[in-house]
Amino acid sequence: MNLTETTDEARAGAGLARSDDLAAGLLTPEARRDPYPFYARMRREDPVHRSAQGIWYLTRYADVEAALSDLRLSNDRDRMTRAYSALGGDLKAFSRLTDRLGRVMSNTDPPDHARLRRLANRAFTARRVEALRDGIQRIVDRLVDEAVAAGPAMDLIEAVASPLPLSVVCELFGIPPEDLPQVKTWFHRFGRLSEDIDKSEAAIEQYEEYLARLVRRRRADPGDDLISALVATQAQDDRLTDSELLSTCFVLITAGDETTTHLVGNGMLALLRHPDQLARLRADPMLIRTAVEELARYDTPTQAIVRVAAEDVEIGGRTLREGELAYLFLAATNRDPERFEDPDRLDLTRPGNRHLSFGNGPHFCLGGPLAKLQAEVAVGTLVRRLPHLGLADDAVLDWRSNPLQRRLTALPLTY
Repeated sequence: MNLTETTDEARAGAGLARSDDLAAGLLTPEARRDPYPFYARMRREDPVHRSAQGIWYLTRYADVEAALSDLRLSNDRDRMTRAYSALGGDLKAFSRLTDRLGRVMSNTDPPDHARLRRLANRAFTARRVEALRDGIQRIVDRLVDEAVAAGPAMDLIEAVASPLPLSVVCELFGIPPEDLPQVKTWFHRFGRLSEDIDKSEAAIEQYEEYLARLVRRRRADPGDDLISALVATQAQDDRLTDSELLSTCFVLITAGDETTTHLVGNGMLALLRHPDQLARLRADPMLIRTAVEELARYDTPTQAIVRVAAEDVEIGGRTLREGELAYLFLAATNRDPERFEDPDRLDLTRPGNRHLSFGNGPHFCLGGPLAKLQAEVAVGTLVRRLPHLGLADDAVLDWRSNPLQRRLTALPLTY
C-alpha cells in the first residue's frame, strides 16, 4: 500500500471531471482498459486542460516535467485539504489519516520536506538497496516454487507480484518473519480506507504501536536494518523527532508496496502481449535493467499525481490560480511523441529513456530504485524459469477503477 495512492484514492471522488468535460473520458470503461488513447487526445486538443470543476489536467512531457520541479506547486497536506474541500468532496478519510500521521515527506514542502528527505536519504542509501538483491532473489524463487508446486496455472498478482514487496520491505526493516501475516492484515485494511474509515484507522493505530515497539528495540539493540539506521540519525544536529521518526518509518514501509506490485504485473502483461520483446529478453537476460525502465514507461503504475498551486503559476501558456488543483499525468508524458520516438511501441532497448514514472524534482520517489530492483529480479526470474509462460486462455483482465493508478486485479497465467 503506497500512502500517496491510498490518500489520493480517498479524495479522488472530489476531483473527477464532469460528464461534459474532455477529461471525463478518463472515467469510462474504455479508458479503464486502455487510457492511452484518451491521453493522446488530451495532449492534442488541450494539453493544459481546465475541467468544468476548475481542476487542471497536464498531459504534455515538458509541462509536467517543469511542474514537478516548481516549488509553487505544493504537496502540503493543509493546502491540499483546503483545495479538495472547496470542491465539496468527502475528505473524512484523507483528513483523519494525515492528522494521525503528522507531517511527513509525502505531504510537506521545503524546507520541512528537504530536511526529512535528507535524513531519510542517509539511511535509505543505494548501497543498502543493492545489498537486498540476493534476499529479493531468494524471496522470488520461493514464491515461484510455491506457485509451480500448486499447479500448471497461477494468478501472478496473488502468487508473486503482491507478496513480494511486503516480504522485501520486512527484510529491509528487520521485521521478524513471524510478524508478516499480521502486517499483511494491517496493509489489507489500510487499502480499504475509503470504504471503512474506522477499521482502517484502527489498523493504522495498531501498526503504529507495533512500529513504536520496534523502534524501542532498535534503540536498545541496533541492527543492520533501516529502522536502526533511522534511529542513528537522531544523534545528528537536524535530528528526526520521535514523531517524525515513527511517521517516516510508516511512510517508507508502506511506500512502494503497490507500485512494485503493479510494475511487475503491468510489465509482465506488456511482455506477453509483445512476444518479440519477450523473446529478445529471453535471448539476452542482461537487458533486464533497461527492460524494466521501458516497462515502467510503457504502462505506468502511478498514472498521475496531484499538486495544488500555492500561488499563481503559468504553465504552457495557461495560468493556474492559487488554490487550484493540478493532476500531473505521468503516464501521458511517457507516451508523448515530442519526447519519445514511436511512444506507443514497446522497445526494451529504448535509448535515452527519461520517463517520469517515479516523478522528478524534490519529490522524486525515494523508493523508486527498490521498486525497480524488485521488478528486475521478479521479471527476470519469471522469464528465465518459465519458458512457456502465457496468458490463460480464459483470462479476463480487469483494472481497478481509481483513475490515478493503473493496476490489474488479477493476471491469470499458464506455464
